[in-house]
Amino acid sequence: MSNPYAASQQTALNTGAPQNVEAYALIELARRMAVAQTEPSDREAVLHVVRTNWKLWTIIQASLVDPDCTVPTAIRENLLSLSNFVDRRSAELLSKPDAAALTTLININRQIGAGLLGNPGEGVTQPGQEPNSHYPQGSSSALPTGTDTSV
Repeated sequence: MSNPYAASQQTALNTGAPQNVEAYALIELARRMAVAQTEPSDREAVLHVVRTNWKLWTIIQASLVDPDCTVPTAIRENLLSLSNFVDRRSAELLSKPDAAALTTLININRQIGAGLLGNPGEGVTQPGQEPNSHYPQGSSSALPTGTDTSV
């Protein structure tokens, strides 16, 4: 028997606006990092979620440096700077896994995800706190449309 929620979620991801898919990927990875924080002794879980998040941010970076990227220059530069920070933090966490240090990456993902959904102030949460599960539809994306955010 299939899960109707999962089927509905998959349909929304397949047919939704690109910024909503990007937001979902960021918020879902924030959720996974928060779960990894609840078991700080599970080194492999921390490493796995950091690698997965880093892959997503690498996709974002690649989209932003594409010559055909239509994101305004100021936003592009800010997101690339943020991506560089995520790169450095991810490398640090891969060399020294520390579940408590995931908080910064969690908040970045939640803030950018909330901004993509049109709720820029709603992304910051405390460790272990779930992100707001209901966001109204946003009308613009800070990331290029069509960005592949599958992880």
